[in-house]
Amino acid sequence: MSAQLAAYSTSTGEAFQFWILGTVAVIGALCTILMKKAVHSALCLAGTMVVLAVFYLANGAYFLGIVQIVVYTGAIMMLFLFVVMLVGVTAADSLKETIKGQRWLAALCGLGFGVLLIAGIGNASLHQFNGLAKANAGGNVEGLAALIFTKYVFAFEITGALLITATVGAMVLTHRERTERAKTQRELAEQRVREGKHLPPLPAPGVYARHNAVDIAGLLPDGTPSELTVMQTLRERGQIRDVSGEALSDLKALEQRSADRLERSDERAEEASK
Repeated sequence: MSAQLAAYSTSTGEAFQFWILGTVAVIGALCTILMKKAVHSALCLAGTMVVLAVFYLANGAYFLGIVQIVVYTGAIMMLFLFVVMLVGVTAADSLKETIKGQRWLAALCGLGFGVLLIAGIGNASLHQFNGLAKANAGGNVEGLAALIFTKYVFAFEITGALLITATVGAMVLTHRERTERAKTQRELAEQRVREGKHLPPLPAPGVYARHNAVDIAGLLPDGTPSELTVMQTLRERGQIRDVSGEALSDLKALEQRSADRLERSDERAEEASK
């Protein structure tokens, strides 16, 4: 097969790779938009970026493929994912619009971008292909740098300006100013007292702890367990171990031994008096 014919043809492996990975990329992109949780959306976007990196490597753009994995997927997307997980953005937060009508505006902009993209692809005409050998003649990195900083330098600068604008806009939209004064420790303690909540230290003196475990309640002087000595979460889950029966049986055995000892002492005292 000649080089000219190879440039216009697609092998079976390339077609199989394109349809499988292309489907995965489209599904990941749709899930990024349709997922309710921000963490799941970030994970889907990371998967889509990995697929794009595989496409770059398969087409001979080795530098772009490595940068896509190391910089975008490995650094930027993981940073977004960690920030979302630490901040704890929920589905309820995503439903609150900071700007009225922004969803309709975003849908309109997306529709317009889709129309422009379809029109551009439809009007594109390729008469000949240069092929990978000519594109990477001086090296993949050198050829990419020559295109970015000569022929497409204006588009490259515009893209950088758009990214900076998007970053600043995201910071402005997500910034939340405190509208009320933060409560002091004393005010928080007084609020807990008014609401009827218990204040530490708890439990009060007189509680007997037989075990060093969080799922075993302490015992009151009468042998009954104190519910204040265990977490409410464990009580609701039913994960508390009750040792009151064992404690009461031990107490009865101790009382019996004490009574037996007192009886023997009385008998010895009677024998000594005789």
